[in-house]
Amino acid sequence: MNEAVIVATARTPIGRAQRGAFNDTAGVDLVAPLLPEILSRGGVAAGDVEEVVLGCGYPEGATGGNVARAAALRAGLPETSAGLMVSRFCASGLEAVAYAARRIKLDGVPISIAGGVESISLVGPNANKSRLRNEWLEQNIPGIYMPMIETADNVAARYGISRGRQDEYALESQRRTASAQQAGLFAEEIVPTRAIKLVTDKATGSITKEDVTLTQDEGNRPDTTLGGLSKLNPVREGHFITAGNASQLSDGASLNLLMSSAEAERRGLEVLGIFRGFASAGCAPDEMGIGPVFAVPRLLERNGIRIEDVDLWELNEAFASQVLYCQDRLGIPSEKLNVNGGAISIGHPFGMSGSRMVGHVVLEGRRRKAKFGVVTMCVAGGMGCAALIEFP
Repeated sequence: MNEAVIVATARTPIGRAQRGAFNDTAGVDLVAPLLPEILSRGGVAAGDVEEVVLGCGYPEGATGGNVARAAALRAGLPETSAGLMVSRFCASGLEAVAYAARRIKLDGVPISIAGGVESISLVGPNANKSRLRNEWLEQNIPGIYMPMIETADNVAARYGISRGRQDEYALESQRRTASAQQAGLFAEEIVPTRAIKLVTDKATGSITKEDVTLTQDEGNRPDTTLGGLSKLNPVREGHFITAGNASQLSDGASLNLLMSSAEAERRGLEVLGIFRGFASAGCAPDEMGIGPVFAVPRLLERNGIRIEDVDLWELNEAFASQVLYCQDRLGIPSEKLNVNGGAISIGHPFGMSGSRMVGHVVLEGRRRKAKFGVVTMCVAGGMGCAALIEFP
């Protein structure tokens, strides 16, 4: 059977939103430098790529239009390579990879590039909110417009996920990422990226430009302590979520090179992962963080896999409360979950994260000689998405 396989991955480091290296870098300029690199890593010529698919949580302004097409042309891909943008909020990058895999399996596309991009720095403060809300939904299903922090607080309160447990989980995420960075475990996926950073003088408010090259993710705080986390005030007074036990707003881009298994064999390329399947599911919008609890069983059942068969889990750390609930409900062992940390410590560019997690899990699966990995995440509006990857 002709399968969709991943043969290369590449991403920018993740920059902190507003204050980080990419605070003045638009979507095209985040993605374009990655394209020649991933082609080189896969030994593929630009003209061989039939389509570039990108996910973006907020595809407007600096990430608006068809960034996939624009970035491909900016990077020198020929006019014959098509481009497509998809959006499913936080799962956009994962959705893009799944879309590319389907095109390969169903439509005979030989080679595709799929990933995600987000510039929260540029889009967040300038988002178009004109007529964003529907009056009927506001009156009848208000949870669909509930801020994600509030939904995470709901999960903690309803399912008894204590503040202490959340902070302990956040600390472990920081520790795992710090250890992985020290061991160079992210180096293979990261492409050092040059950018012009805006620097604001706190005293005068004046803004200067700084030429920087980012070589690793900016979000990790290796000096984090449980005492420090416990002293942080919750975002909503009397609740659970703090700046320490929630994901970090970030900027970045990620790409994966996919092709048919027949094409990979013809070219003699190493296969990092086989994209076996994808599932989505809905849940109550006011507790959107528990979406993986419904998407994962659907995914595994359809592929004849059990929880205990999965060697590596990448469960996006939108909030510690929802990760812990999903871990408890699904029965995921801690030693298999986010083994090198997650969005709490690495950062979470919405449209990029799903693609980054796919790229990371295939490389970690190779290191560990694992068999199966699952990438899963909650989605705003009350959804969960999950993908199954088999390691050769």
